[in-house]
Amino acid sequence: MDLVALLPAFALAVVLISASPGPVMALILRRAAVHGFRGAVPTVLGLEAGLYLWALFAATGLAALVAASEIAYLVLRVVGAVFLVYLGFKAWRAAWRSREHGNAPVEDLPAAPAKGWMKAFGEGVVVMLANPKAAAFMIAFYPQFVPAGRPLFATTAVLALIQVSIEIGLYLGLAAAVGRAGRWFRRSEIRRRLDAVSGTVLVALGVRMAVDSK
Repeated sequence: MDLVALLPAFALAVVLISASPGPVMALILRRAAVHGFRGAVPTVLGLEAGLYLWALFAATGLAALVAASEIAYLVLRVVGAVFLVYLGFKAWRAAWRSREHGNAPVEDLPAAPAKGWMKAFGEGVVVMLANPKAAAFMIAFYPQFVPAGRPLFATTAVLALIQVSIEIGLYLGLAAAVGRAGRWFRRSEIRRRLDAVSGTVLVALGVRMAVDSK
């Protein structure tokens, strides 16, 4: 079957996968709620850069080596779990610190040091690259949409670019919707609850990643 004929099924699969809950969704929602749409942009781009790299790794066979290697898979799993737990503890710490401010809007509180664009971008890249499930997913997902006779690397690179484009549009749309309610989210009481819940979710996802086997 020709690649063009497979694109609608590929796009639908990407949309369904993108909507599934997990570390990516938790990170984007918290970032957009706390820092607004502009604050979520580098996180989304970092996540998608990591995804694109995994797709290229899958095309070159590196992802298969990672998935097949017990040591490499374990190292990535531990690194990813530790990083998610770290992000969760940061959210809990923010929730605890906000207790002293009552219900005042965050805009009226003493400003905290702003996270740099590259730091937020880097967090997204690390969350994606340190997820060994992403390697296993790429190995299983992309070959289904590479027609026989097509060059594997070039076709995978094109498909990954399409996936990244779709996901950036979806995630930025989600971030924009959440960001519209930014002032409400950034009230101290609401933000404290949001930080507590998102921290719990991130820690739970980290623990699940740590204990999950292949």
